[in-house]
Amino acid sequence: MAAPPASAPSHLPPTAARDPPDPPGEKSEDRSGAESLDRLLPPVGTGRSPRKRTTSHCKSEPPLLRTSKRTIYTAGRPPWYNEHGTQSKEAFVIGLGGGSASGKTTVARMIIEALDVPWVVLLSMDSFYKVLTRQQQEQAARNNFNFDHPDAFDFDLIISTLKKLKQGKSVKVPIYDFTTHSRKKDWKMLYGANVIIFEGIMAFADKTLLELLDMKIFVDTDSDIRLVRRLRRDISERGRDIEGVIKQYNKFVKPAFDQYIQPTMRLADIVVPRGSGNTVAIDLIVQHVHSQLEERELSVRAALASAHQCHPLPQTLSVLKNTPQVRGMHTIIRDKETSRDEFIFYSKRLMRLLIEHALSFLPFQDCVVQTPQGQDYSGKCYAGKQITGVSILRAGETMEPALRAVCKDVRIGTILIQTNQLTGEPELHYLRLPKDISDDHVILMDCTVSTGAAAMMAVRVLLDHDVPEDKIFLLSLLMAEMGVHSVAYAFPRVKIITTAVDKRVNDLFRIIPGIGNFGDRYFGTDAVPEGSDEEEVASTS
Repeated sequence: MAAPPASAPSHLPPTAARDPPDPPGEKSEDRSGAESLDRLLPPVGTGRSPRKRTTSHCKSEPPLLRTSKRTIYTAGRPPWYNEHGTQSKEAFVIGLGGGSASGKTTVARMIIEALDVPWVVLLSMDSFYKVLTRQQQEQAARNNFNFDHPDAFDFDLIISTLKKLKQGKSVKVPIYDFTTHSRKKDWKMLYGANVIIFEGIMAFADKTLLELLDMKIFVDTDSDIRLVRRLRRDISERGRDIEGVIKQYNKFVKPAFDQYIQPTMRLADIVVPRGSGNTVAIDLIVQHVHSQLEERELSVRAALASAHQCHPLPQTLSVLKNTPQVRGMHTIIRDKETSRDEFIFYSKRLMRLLIEHALSFLPFQDCVVQTPQGQDYSGKCYAGKQITGVSILRAGETMEPALRAVCKDVRIGTILIQTNQLTGEPELHYLRLPKDISDDHVILMDCTVSTGAAAMMAVRVLLDHDVPEDKIFLLSLLMAEMGVHSVAYAFPRVKIITTAVDKRVNDLFRIIPGIGNFGDRYFGTDAVPEGSDEEEVASTS
């Protein structure tokens, strides 16, 4: 029986699926017992019949590259904010409920695969079991603790985590060890959610949690199938024995399903009978989510090109004093006849001057030291905790050596932003930020900023990681007035520091008179195709 589809909710994406717990060492008899259960399960169709894609942007291959340590998306995350720098719409949250071993995670992964878009987060309730007391630990070891009761979950942490994800913030998710019934010391970081899939047996059990879900799906699977699946999973993956699993099922799992889980089916917008085998239901869900995504498409660059461009330059802008030396170096690097070696040499000199100038805006406090002559000297010392540099790839990374040369033990992060050549919008492809960056003063580096589109996206990423706006310093060798205005208007407390500001940007968003494609000139790569620019192709500022 399927609940009638509710009126279509509205919100959606980043993709970072939750890794399942590492399976513990298995005993040979447990492993063979698990394998013997496989024949009792109905076959799950791995090959799905071809279906018509719901949008023209879908590809036949997943838009990502996986290595042993990380996942890099070949399709980027489009802007999730408007020209004011604020999140325009919250992420779209899909809640997946159902009994234990009903196939919720499998359905979630099938939805992710069928959506065929990156930046979708899978958040599992299994990560949020409460920390057990010593007595509860002993009960759990004897299969005498009820993990299928609402009181077993940390709903306060679930709600606060889901709220932050929905608001576009980065979150720390606990990692639960099912063999020891405890949380690990490490946490998993999730960020960039345009679509969040939240799954768990008690997904619909809390009123506040229900209000965060834009679409509620109940996976309805036969109880016998669920029992067989649970036996197979708990024996092979969690090191349990058959007797203990059946005891726990009869004592806790089945009564909890009847009392707490099955009644929530009436709250669902969609009920999916047979779980992952119901491809028709999954297709309908995917079509609805795609329609919500299309309603959320934003055009940020066009808005930047027409907004607040006739105003005076903001007070948060600091331009390096235009001395004859600085003017001379600009003359050399702007000259199209300058060799690559000279371009690199004088660019590095300007970068060093720019970094030194930027450091003067950091907070300092009075301090007294004693000289070798035994005399007191009243000086200044840095009043912050730590300095972190973040480069916008690829051109921004050329400024890292200058920062390292003047800041001892500086931490470095990277953000890869590229322009979608079809939409003209910047897209976030990859980021690697140091831990606890929210406590630092962050120097954000890009060599050129034209429209400010990439710089705005990078600042938004830092804000989403709880870096205070007034602790962000945007550094660039050359900026256009349009880019200065765009960043200052959206983020009025960000300090903008550069060596020069040019007045115009042409129809191709190139700075005029400009410096050319900085990355190509610095790295000696081929010029980009006509109609694009360093900001548009590599670092999209």
